[in-house]
Amino acid sequence: MSNTEEQTQTPPIAVKFIEPEDIHVAASLLFQAYRDDPLLVQILNEPNQSKYDAKLRALVRQELTRFGKSGQPILGIYIDENLVAVACAFASHCELDKSFGWHWRFTLMMGAGVLQTQQIIEKERAIKAQLRDLGEYYFLSFIAVDPHYQGLGYGHYLLSALDSLVGENDFMSGMAVFVTQGNQVNFFEAHGYQLVKEITFKSVSGDLLFKQRTDDSEKAL
Repeated sequence: MSNTEEQTQTPPIAVKFIEPEDIHVAASLLFQAYRDDPLLVQILNEPNQSKYDAKLRALVRQELTRFGKSGQPILGIYIDENLVAVACAFASHCELDKSFGWHWRFTLMMGAGVLQTQQIIEKERAIKAQLRDLGEYYFLSFIAVDPHYQGLGYGHYLLSALDSLVGENDFMSGMAVFVTQGNQVNFFEAHGYQLVKEITFKSVSGDLLFKQRTDDSEKAL
């Protein structure tokens, strides 16, 4: 192989559940991805940017903690063993109220605020109510790609990995997601997600989307 071929060789890519030591990297990626999310801006309701950032970091940390302790899947894309993208999905059969344990509530209230914590819980309950007729499913809570790797198709890798996650669990009917920005809707619709309902929280409208399980979901990767 020539030097030119070696220089242009694509680095190894791995899609897998994230390693425990990478949880802080995952938190950083999610913070960057959701810093300007319209719904979170409304819920956290903090005009001071540094205080807003602190509340958002607290929210991301506690959500990742909740995912980890409840055994919910956190998928990552690794390039040369470096985490560059992450997706967090939650199984609908896990009781929502039980996942909001007192420690989680207290810690998040201390970091993000009492009212903000309650609004986050109410948002998830409202979304789950709209999906009650779909049986068992996964809900994609977070998805993020390192800004340095955006536009290179890694978000599509993540969605393909989520297809495989659904395909590996026979009792799951599909994957749901709630998005508040038009470019996100286009991204998910390009992967077969369809509109369930438009929902408004705190004057912010978003689309609840769902991708039905297909027979070849397990072949997505």
